[in-house]
Amino acid sequence: MRPRITPRVEALRRLALDTRGAEIAEAAAVLPIMFMFLLGIFWFGQAFSIYGTITRAAQEGARAAAAPYCSSCTAGATPSTNAVNAVQAVMIVDKLDINNARRPSPPLTFTACTGGSTTCNGASSKVCIQNGVQLSNTSNGATGICGSSVSFQYPYQFWLPFTSLNKQQIWLSASAQVRTETQ
Repeated sequence: MRPRITPRVEALRRLALDTRGAEIAEAAAVLPIMFMFLLGIFWFGQAFSIYGTITRAAQEGARAAAAPYCSSCTAGATPSTNAVNAVQAVMIVDKLDINNARRPSPPLTFTACTGGSTTCNGASSKVCIQNGVQLSNTSNGATGICGSSVSFQYPYQFWLPFTSLNKQQIWLSASAQVRTETQ
């Protein structure tokens, strides 16, 4: 004889086999994870965009510092001033504030060419500009390539809730070196 199933056990069995509402429970479990991935993609994309901008700004600054003649530079200005102006121009276009930037710590180290300086020039307290620095290795006795270096850091703050990156400020670094033109 088969054991008799009580109504309570039968109701529990039917409830366990019932799949109505399973999609809602699955969505409730998966949607927060998908939302975090989307937020991560957005914030890392923002960081990558800022990194691209500050790298381009450093390249333009180094180019302006290394050029003996610059049609877009300020007349009578020093190469360091031209470099700061070029960095600032690129950052303004992408709506970044140069006042948030800072010199890298520690600054890049170079060997000085004849008459050059390996310390950051005083044209800006935010951007490290080094003129007359040796950009190539001269260990084989060859003459090195002299140029200019521009480097700085720019802050970026993530907003990624429930992670260790939430409201963490990181410093994105940008640097560029360009050889000095002789013409």
